[in-house]
Parts: sequence; structure tokens; C-alpha cells
Amino acid sequence: MLEIRHLRTLAALRSAGSLVRAAQLLNLTQSALSHQIKLLEDRYGGPLFERKSVPIGFTATGARLLRLADALLPEIEQAERDVARLSQGDQGQLRVALECHTCFDWLMPVMDEFRKRWPEVEIDLVSGFHSEPAELLRSGAADLVIGSDYRAGYATFPLFRFEILCVMAQKHRLQAQRRLAAADFEGETLITYPVPEERIDLIRELLLPKGINFQRRTAELTVAILQLVASRRGVAALPNWAIKNYVDYDYVMARPIGEQGLWSDLFVSVPEPLRHKAYVADFVNVIREQCAASLDGIKLLS
Repeated sequence: MLEIRHLRTLAALRSAGSLVRAAQLLNLTQSALSHQIKLLEDRYGGPLFERKSVPIGFTATGARLLRLADALLPEIEQAERDVARLSQGDQGQLRVALECHTCFDWLMPVMDEFRKRWPEVEIDLVSGFHSEPAELLRSGAADLVIGSDYRAGYATFPLFRFEILCVMAQKHRLQAQRRLAAADFEGETLITYPVPEERIDLIRELLLPKGINFQRRTAELTVAILQLVASRRGVAALPNWAIKNYVDYDYVMARPIGEQGLWSDLFVSVPEPLRHKAYVADFVNVIREQCAASLDGIKLLS
């Protein structure tokens, strides 16, 4: 029997563009997702999509089922939101603070979509640069922080893992390196956001443990950091999604850090009383859905 979860699977495949990312989006193992698709294909007597096409190309059967998903899923999701409003109330507030300042690149479309789904919930960004966003939760100045995993005393929702790359000017002395090791940063000026060193992955995970000597310069805006890098004032360590356009247009260069890469995890944290609010869960879902579809090189967390 065709079920709602099958329609959600097809919608996730289209949105994520691959089996791996669709499985992450649905919180399934890849084998469980493949098994579900095989059962559907056995039922309908043929493939639902082309296995080797990038992005995924759907067959006539798959496309027809997708049209059904497009007709039914929005109605189902709206009904679920309506039921949540009836049971939990339809008013709320989300004051969002960012620890990872490059998140601005993808957060604005997320907030626009959320406002469409929850027009009665007031959502806004906590203005200004905050070196310790968790303090905003503790003081009640923010309702939700996007950043590190604040488990103690807070409800935490996983978002995704991303790679941090070293960004350098064109023709930098390290341009020939395929990957950078800790020693490559010796004597370099590292341009960062004005946050404590223990919050900077490259410094905390690599440079301090190895005893690497470096200079540090700060800037509040990502574009300012990239301008300083391009003008040879130093190097930076930034998320892959934040620098993609600048690298594609040869404004700067980027290299992986370490043999396995330098990776960081992103979470949503809220005070415990907000844990079970439907609009909080839906905000997290919108982030995961939109980022899975639009950000290259991320891995959704389960």
C-alpha cells in the first residue's frame, strides 16, 4: 500500500538530489531507504528514477507519484501545524542568535519559509555581534541559538556537519599543498571573527595542541575576512558553503585541513520549555530541508 512516508521519500530524493543525502534528511540508513524504494519499484513494476543521473531524474512513474506528493504533503503538513496550534496555542516568539556568523548566507531563506508556515510566530534575529551567544539563552535575551552543542540545561537539535577549509590569496606560498598540516600555519596571520580562541575549531583542534605559533587578526563580517585574505593580510578558516562563490570566481583559494579534513557540527539549542513546541521542531526541519537542497558538502546529523 502506498503510504505517506513513501511520498515523503520521493520528495526528499528530489530535494536532496542523492540517495545519501535523502537518507540523512529522512533520518534513515541508506540501506533502509534503498529497501523502501525497492519495495515501491516492485509494486509499480519499474524504476522510479534514473540511478546514474545527477541530479536525480525521475521516470514517468516516479514523476506521477511526485505530483501526488506535491498535492498531498503540503495539505498533511498544514493539518499537522493546525493541530499543533490547537493543542499548544498559536502564538510564539523566536529570537534567533548565531554563533556561526557565516550562517547568514542560508538563514534568510529559511526564515522566509518559516514565516509562511507560522505567520503568527514572531521570528527575528538578535542584532549585533555576540562573542558568547549561549549567554543570550541564559539571560533570556534569545530563544534559540544556532551554533555549538549546549547540552547542559538546553534542548539541542542536530543540524549538519560541515568542512572548514583554509582560505588563502591567489599565489599564496601554500598554494601547491593539496592539504594543509598544522606546521603549515607556523608564522601565519589567522584572520577570524572576534570570538574566544577556544571557540575557533582550527585553533582549538589543531594549532594549540601542536604548539604552532601564529598571529591573529579579527573582523566581524565574512566579506571583510575574505577581503583581508585576498589582499594578503593573512589566511582564514571558514565553512565550505561560505566561500564557494569566492573560490569559484578565483577571488581566493581554499585547501582542506588535515588528512581527514577539519569538520564541525552545527546545532539548534533552545531552553527546555521550548523543546516540545511544534514551531521549534518545524524551524529545525526547514533548516535541514533547505540546507540539504542548497549547501554542497554538508552531512546531515541524525
